Amino acid sequence: MRKIFILLTSIFLLSGCAESVAFLGTSIGGASNGKMLQSSLSSTISYGVKKQTGKGPIEHLKDYAEKANPDKKKEPCLTFLEKTDSEICYIVKKQLILSKSKIKSLD
Repeated sequence: MRKIFILLTSIFLLSGCAESVAFLGTSIGGASNGKMLQSSLSSTISYGVKKQTGKGPIEHLKDYAEKANPDKKKEPCLTFLEKTDSEICYIVKKQLILSKSKIKSLD
């Protein structure tokens, strides 16, 4: 009876701790496999780029996409679920063709 009382009391008193432990679990687990290092490095680089140029990495990516595909052409992409048309696929395929032609010209 005493064990049951202690167990129920501890569950009642420690129930608020479960929420904070859930958040700590992801950061503690991430530290073991390097995700915390990767995240901090990514944040540092992003901050440095923003401080140096005034634009974040995503803004640079958007500018590059507008420069590489000013007509907003779309190219079909194959995914595992469905076939879609995307501007990114057009840009990637265009870059692949350019890279292949440069490699062939070196030969």
